[in-house]
Amino acid sequence: MNKPLRRVAIFCGLLVLAMLIRANYLQFVQADELKTNTHNRRVAINQYATPRGDIIVDGKAITGHTETNGSDFKYKATFKDGPLWAPVTGYASQAFGSTQLENIYDSILTGDDDRLFFKRTVDILSGKQKQGGDVVTTLNGAAQRAAFEGLGKKKGAVAAIDPRTGAILALASTPSYDPSSFAGNSEKDSKAWNALQKENDPDEPMLNRALRQTYPPGSTFKVVTAAAALEDGLYDSIDEPTDSEVPYILPDTANQPLDNEGNINCRNVSLREALRVSCNSVFGKLGATLGRDKMVEEAEKFGFNKEQFIPVRAAASNFSTKMDKPQTALSSIGQFETAATPLQMAMVAAAIANDGKLMQPYMVDQLRAPNNTVVEQTKPKEFSQPLSAENAQKLQEMMETVVNSGTGTNARIPGVTVGGKTGTAQHGVENSENPYAWFISYAKTDQGSPVAVAVVVEDASANRGDISGGGFAAPIAKSVMEAVLNK
Repeated sequence: MNKPLRRVAIFCGLLVLAMLIRANYLQFVQADELKTNTHNRRVAINQYATPRGDIIVDGKAITGHTETNGSDFKYKATFKDGPLWAPVTGYASQAFGSTQLENIYDSILTGDDDRLFFKRTVDILSGKQKQGGDVVTTLNGAAQRAAFEGLGKKKGAVAAIDPRTGAILALASTPSYDPSSFAGNSEKDSKAWNALQKENDPDEPMLNRALRQTYPPGSTFKVVTAAAALEDGLYDSIDEPTDSEVPYILPDTANQPLDNEGNINCRNVSLREALRVSCNSVFGKLGATLGRDKMVEEAEKFGFNKEQFIPVRAAASNFSTKMDKPQTALSSIGQFETAATPLQMAMVAAAIANDGKLMQPYMVDQLRAPNNTVVEQTKPKEFSQPLSAENAQKLQEMMETVVNSGTGTNARIPGVTVGGKTGTAQHGVENSENPYAWFISYAKTDQGSPVAVAVVVEDASANRGDISGGGFAAPIAKSVMEAVLNK
């Protein structure tokens, strides 16, 4: 080969080598960046080129799909009873992306997950259209509907858990929204989306109050304080008199009493009686006596101060780690800076109902391939042991007294053992706004406790005197428990 031809060959070889290096760089180094680039419309077109898989409740799909007209996005998601299930599914929109289960399991639902590679390959070879897999939830349809309809037009949330496994049975939030209304990419979808934004709707229908909103839990937190007192051995019996003065003056204050609500007797009453009538003075003093560190330790065993992933993220509930003695007393009755999500308070009730063992809450039972093969199965696991079985059973007795003859009688279910605790939490500067109404509870059968519930109602339209945990929230909790028991 003469010299000019050799030079041309070398030059061409270098060009081919450069092309191969560039191709590999694009394929492997820049692949993720290019795939997620907002200007790469091919990815989006491919994402909506085939129907999404479904989210399943009680063996039935609560999502679906339909063909889109006038768009290069062929399919869009649909949602059955959208407002009912939005706190669970989230949304999947051609224009606005996705959230919650629709986002977390997008690769399964679109069929792009690596675990579906073999199925995709078989479909390609056989000429079949790519199919998405399904997300099978732990939700109980009857319990979810009872929670949603119980809240009605009131603003609030419900979380229900199976204490034995941690499986989430209901997750309702009101007001809600319909994810189908903006699932497409049209001007109509944009208008629906804009109408739901906080600046256009101050009720924030897209806020998942069950997972992302924290509220002062009020007197429902007294069960955590009672658990800490029992675990510390302050009292051996729930029926022995407590050393509780009335008025109780907050420690390190000149003369600041911690008042009780209404005309109730709280002087030296037992733990059982203090919970039954909800004595602020007793539980405030218990918290101050135990001290900040012991109270923080017990609260964190129940899940406070830590985000939860179910797998959707739930906001961290708060129990302050930087308090003085009077603030510790206030925190121990669910005030000061104490704040909890409904999921968190359902976890508290679940741990007590499950003889002191708190199971990790979860909302997805299985991920399934299009041919119904199980790709992933969730196994229940223990989260913590906030209190011993013996002390949990003492606390169960106390909570059952609250329902049988205390502030929680509206949650009684004939023939069923129900334990509960009401709460009416202060709201606004110097308690100027209507308080939040809380109720936490569980139901027990011969097979253990199949359901624990937390309900919070924030209803600014109600008369202040009509707001109470027992009056507003307990009937909702009762209907959710009945739905689970009846099924």
